[in-house]
Amino acid sequence: MSVMRVKYSSSLSPSCPHSPRTSLLVFLFLRLQPLWCQDASLSYDPDSPPGEIQSDVVFREGQTLGGSITYTPRLIAMDLKGSLQALPQEGGLYDDGKDASTVSWDGNLMMHRESPPPKNSFLEDLDRLDRGEILAEAQFASTSQPQRSVAGKVQVDTVNRRLEKAQKSYHLEGSVKVWSDFLRIYLHPRTISIVHQYNHDGDSDRLEAFSQGEAVLHGPLLDQLDDKLHFFVEECDYFQGFQVLCDLADGFAGVGSKVTEMLHDDYGGRGILTWGLAPVSHPDSTPVKEFYHLLNCTLGLVHMSSHSSLFCPLSLRGGLGLRASSPVSFPHLSYDPSLWYHSSSVLAVALDALTVPYRLRNNCVPMWQVADALSSSGRKVVSAYGAVPFPLMHGGSLPDSLTVCGDSLPWKPISTCPEADSGRCYGQWVTLKGLEGHKLTGSMQYGMTPLHRLDSGEDVLASYISSFYPSSPLNLQLVSAPSKLTPPFPQIFSSSVGSQGLLHGHRNGFLSQAVTSVPVLTSLQSGPAIGPWLADLHRSVSAFDVRRVAPSFLSQGLDMDHFREALEQLRRLSRCYRDDSGGVTRSSSEDDDDDD
Repeated sequence: MSVMRVKYSSSLSPSCPHSPRTSLLVFLFLRLQPLWCQDASLSYDPDSPPGEIQSDVVFREGQTLGGSITYTPRLIAMDLKGSLQALPQEGGLYDDGKDASTVSWDGNLMMHRESPPPKNSFLEDLDRLDRGEILAEAQFASTSQPQRSVAGKVQVDTVNRRLEKAQKSYHLEGSVKVWSDFLRIYLHPRTISIVHQYNHDGDSDRLEAFSQGEAVLHGPLLDQLDDKLHFFVEECDYFQGFQVLCDLADGFAGVGSKVTEMLHDDYGGRGILTWGLAPVSHPDSTPVKEFYHLLNCTLGLVHMSSHSSLFCPLSLRGGLGLRASSPVSFPHLSYDPSLWYHSSSVLAVALDALTVPYRLRNNCVPMWQVADALSSSGRKVVSAYGAVPFPLMHGGSLPDSLTVCGDSLPWKPISTCPEADSGRCYGQWVTLKGLEGHKLTGSMQYGMTPLHRLDSGEDVLASYISSFYPSSPLNLQLVSAPSKLTPPFPQIFSSSVGSQGLLHGHRNGFLSQAVTSVPVLTSLQSGPAIGPWLADLHRSVSAFDVRRVAPSFLSQGLDMDHFREALEQLRRLSRCYRDDSGGVTRSSSEDDDDDD
């Protein structure tokens, strides 16, 4: 077994002053994006030691014309007309205070004002903090007014703290329609691009097909994207690459495919880690629409994986096929899989841990090294697994928690690919967050189990994982800080979970106190189980005559020859994961391939 271990430190130490900032640019092509955990860990107190996660990797420091310091995500986001609701396309960061109604016309004037979209209780509270008001629910030690005229370093930190002190749980399940309905940070004016020819809601002008998305990037929109790309890239000190998050089940799969192709051509030496997201369900879906979703997922997976360093589908639906299994259930979560607001929150917490290796302040592992460890021999598609939260008992140790898990791993599949039962994988990257204040090793009073005899947390976790995957390559990352959950993160945890995300061993209905942080265990894997999964996806799509079942899908611009070529690429990709050692049973579709 080959193990790469990153040293765990219980005390936070500042990074070397001469080390460059490792930066990456994030692309989002989503209708509902997970934007919770990254900004929650930001801290601007000059007297506190720097945290383990280096925020400059995905956040940038800027300055307004008035000299105020700003801190915004290094992000390019693309969405459809009507998706921003109350959020200005410029992000609301640079408000010059001018009256938009001022005109230089002396003649008769008739002005029509559109009523602004209604805001939920969370956005209303943010506006109140912007105006310098104190939330009525807050219990402060002092009554000083917050300072948040713009999103500055001190100002954002003040808002985060005041929201936490308010101890208010927001119930937004009925009011969240788009990602901006729970956006708590300001965005840079160059972040958002809108595709005006397609609507977010309604029955007409929908971005439903892969080819529609491919055709989006041309003309002014392409020039705009290229300009934003150069703006963010050229200011990076040490540019790692790109992290692309993209809807996989609709026309955005075509947008993401074109973008990853462009990034691959222009920045071939950089890492491109792509995460394709698919919701558990779609509202008002029909059999034809479900087939559209299947085709989009298939084409998006093939094209984005071919142009990325690594591709991982993320979803809680249990599969990408037309007859997906039941949604993923977690022992300590009570979430509604049909609500994108809930499912995206679970994936956001998992993604926060999955991306830790290349966001660390010390012992940072570059994106290309993460990709190389998992994507050898053309195996660019990987699967993801997560324990949200990781079952860490209050007052317990890491060996105690792992011993309680017994003969089964604590994580669940979060990428629609089931875990192999063969005990083999070609590469694995495991991250455990949230060990701060807990013992990493055992003590004599719990007995002399093998895990309790080990001398370090790295040894404990490595020994436990290796018992399920003997002789398989393993990379470990242990981080003391948990994933922080700030309002309006939905309260989807069972009553056995305390406010710090720790298990306290009893259940009394639902939570009475909000969970503000959770320990998380995740795994990125490249293994033989992906081969049968890809082969079954190929078989599901090939079983239908697209020209007969969904002729409108082809009418959007997809050439039938290109479609057949994509299916052939999918078949060849599935064969890259074939294990001829006798340890894995092939699927029936793989057996059929041998007869071709």
